[in-house]
Amino acid sequence: MKRILLPLKVLLFLLFTSVIYAQVSKEEKAALLSLYNSTNGAGWTNSWDLKEQVSNWYGVQMVDNHVVSINLHRNNLDGKITKDIKGLKYLEELNLAFNNIKGTIPEEITKLENLKVLKLEMNSLSGTLPEDYSKCNNLEELTLFNNKLEGEIPSGIEDLENLVLLNLSSNYFTGNLPKAIESLTSLEQLELFGNKFSGQINIDLGKLSGLTSLVLAYNNFDGVAPESLQNLTKLKFVQIQGNKFSSYKGLKHLQSETLLTFDSDNDALNLKYNNPRFSFSRLADTKYEDKRIKE
Repeated sequence: MKRILLPLKVLLFLLFTSVIYAQVSKEEKAALLSLYNSTNGAGWTNSWDLKEQVSNWYGVQMVDNHVVSINLHRNNLDGKITKDIKGLKYLEELNLAFNNIKGTIPEEITKLENLKVLKLEMNSLSGTLPEDYSKCNNLEELTLFNNKLEGEIPSGIEDLENLVLLNLSSNYFTGNLPKAIESLTSLEQLELFGNKFSGQINIDLGKLSGLTSLVLAYNNFDGVAPESLQNLTKLKFVQIQGNKFSSYKGLKHLQSETLLTFDSDNDALNLKYNNPRFSFSRLADTKYEDKRIKE
């Protein structure tokens, strides 16, 4: 009988200890509670039962007892992003899109070294972008469209060497495109529709060899339309209409054979490059939807 009970005791001990140790750290839980309190967690569409284990909280994913993902998209968050977000050191994804988040983007977010996806679009964020991105150079997706952000794109963005998607559309950004964008050599989608960018585009977009989507429409860019587009062979979507370009002479020989949409203020080029069988509007997607282009 003892031979039977001993393994049972061992099994119960292991189960008990696994429950005890399958807990998030105090620092991470404190950061989650701070986010809950600063965004009126009690009023969320899917609120958290604070008596439950963190692993059971809506939108929270854990790996090895650490929070790696928070997805509270369309969940009626109302308030500000707490600076205590810095406590989520293992976080890889933060999706707070389509809520009513106000205030500025705390610099503490850009100190999260494991962060790969940051989605804050369709909120009421204001102020300027953080300056330093040297700690979060694993970031692959940064979507901030349809907020009230302003100022220039900071030069520190050059540290985002793994960035695949940058969408700053429908804000109030000003200035020109910084040289730092040339360093984003992993970039596939650059979308800046509906801001107040101005001046001639002097950066070499040709260095972004993997670029498939370029949306610069409805800004105040002037001078010659960026001739470096001719060197991009993977382009699918180009929308540069609604600017003040004085010449399109450098875009008469685009090398991309994959173009589906080409929108400019030059009817001849639109006719030449647009695929008549393709009617998808990237501007509509940028402005109203919450999804990426599917290959």
